[in-house]
Amino acid sequence: MEIVNINLDTNSSIPLYIQIYEFFKAEIQKGNLKANTKLTSKRKLSVALGISQNTVEAAYAQLIAEGYITAIEKRGYYVSELSGIISIPEKKAETKGKINNKNKYKYELLSSRIDLESFPYNLWKKINKEILNEANMNIFQIGHSQGDYNLREVISDYIRYSRGVKAEADRIVIGAGTEYLIQVLLNLIGKDKSYGMEEPGYYKIRRILKNNNIDVKGIRVDKQGISIEELYKSNCDVIHITPSHQFPTGVIMPIKRRMELLSWARESKNRYIIEDDYDSEFRFEGRPIPSLQSLDNDEKVIYLGTFSKAFAPSIRVAYMVLPKSLLKIYKENFSFYACTVSRVIQQALYKFISEGHFERHLNKMRNIYKKKREVLVSQIKKNLNNTEIIGTNAGLHLLLKVNNGMSEEELIKKAAENKIRVLGLSNSYINYDNKESIVFMGYGALTLKEIEETINLLKKSWNL
Repeated sequence: MEIVNINLDTNSSIPLYIQIYEFFKAEIQKGNLKANTKLTSKRKLSVALGISQNTVEAAYAQLIAEGYITAIEKRGYYVSELSGIISIPEKKAETKGKINNKNKYKYELLSSRIDLESFPYNLWKKINKEILNEANMNIFQIGHSQGDYNLREVISDYIRYSRGVKAEADRIVIGAGTEYLIQVLLNLIGKDKSYGMEEPGYYKIRRILKNNNIDVKGIRVDKQGISIEELYKSNCDVIHITPSHQFPTGVIMPIKRRMELLSWARESKNRYIIEDDYDSEFRFEGRPIPSLQSLDNDEKVIYLGTFSKAFAPSIRVAYMVLPKSLLKIYKENFSFYACTVSRVIQQALYKFISEGHFERHLNKMRNIYKKKREVLVSQIKKNLNNTEIIGTNAGLHLLLKVNNGMSEEELIKKAAENKIRVLGLSNSYINYDNKESIVFMGYGALTLKEIEETINLLKKSWNL
C-alpha cells in the first residue's frame, strides 16, 4: 500500500519519527493495514513528506522492534501477522486512557493504569484456549496452597536473573494480589507486632494495616529512602518499603542505606522487612537496581512482586518469597489455605513466561513507556511554567510540584473542571503537614497525543 499522505506537525514537541510510527501503528491496529501489506519505501515516503530517510528509517525500526512490521531483504517492509495484538475498531479507541462518557473525566492520571492497547489479547486468548484443550481433569481440582509448582519455578528463575532474588520455588507463595498476600503475612508475623511504612508511602498498605486494627507508624523518607534514624526511634518490628523505586517519590535507596536497614533487622529476631518491588520492571535510566533481598544473608527480608504493572492488573497474580522461619509457620498453620488464583490462569501464565512471551512483552512495554515518559517530561517543561518534576527515572508515574499559589485541593478541582483527574500527594501520608502542592502524573494508559492534550488542558486549568 502506497501511503504518502501523513499529516506531520512540525511544531509539535513529539519527534517526527514518533508521529510516523504512531500513524502506522494505529492503521495496523485498526485493521486498515492488513497482514503482509507492503509499506511505502523509505525513499518514497521521505520525499513525499519532505523529511530525511533517517527519520522514516527510525520510525520503521521502532515498528519492527515492537513486532508491527517485518523487513525482508531486497523486498521492503511488510505488516506482520499480529497474533499477539488485538485489532481495535476506531469507534472503541475511547476506552484506552479515556473514561466512559458517562463519567466526568476525559483522562485520568492514575499511577495504577497501564497501556491496555498494547496488551497481547489474541495471544493470551490463544494460550488460555490451549490450556483448556490440553488440560486433564486435574486442572479443575484445587491445587497446591502455594500455587502450581511449575509457575513458581518460572517465577523463581525470572526474579533470580532479573532481580537477584534468592527464591527457590518452595519458598514462593502465589496469591490474588499484593493486598491478599499482606493479609497472609500479618497472620504469619503476628498482628501484635509494631508495623511501620514509608512516609509518604503506598496508601493501600496503610489501609490494610488499619483495617486489621494495626496502628501503623509513618517513617519519613529522605533523599536516600527511609530514614534509619527515625526507624530506630519508632520501635517498629516490621517495616514495609519500596527501595528500588520508592512509592511515590521515586527515590532509589543506595547500597549504604540498604546495608543499614539490614543491620537494623538483624538486631532482633522479631524484625522483618517487607520489600515491595511493585515497579521494578520499568527503569529507564542506568542499570537495574538489585533487590534488597539479594543482599540479605539473615532471612530478614520478605520479597513481594506482582504482574499487575508488567502484564495486567486483572489477572490478579502476585507472589511473595518467604524467609525460612516464616515458611515453616506457613506450612504448619496455613497450608490448608487454597491458592486464590485460578489454576487455568496459573497455567496460562506459566506457558506465557516459559515460552518467552513475557520477556518479549516486557521489552516492548519498556520502549513504549519510555517514549511516553519522554514526551510527558518534554511537554511539562515546554508548557507548564513554575513546576518541578520529581522522580523521572522509573515507574509509570511522576510527581509534579506546582508553584502557582494554588493548594493541592485547588489544583485537583481546577483540573477536574477541564475533565482531567489528578490525585494529590497528601493521600500518601499518614500525617500530612506539607505546604507544597504536589500531584501525581500517571501516564501509562495515555497515547502520545493524549499526553500532549492533557498537558495543554492542565496549563489552562492552572493558569501556567
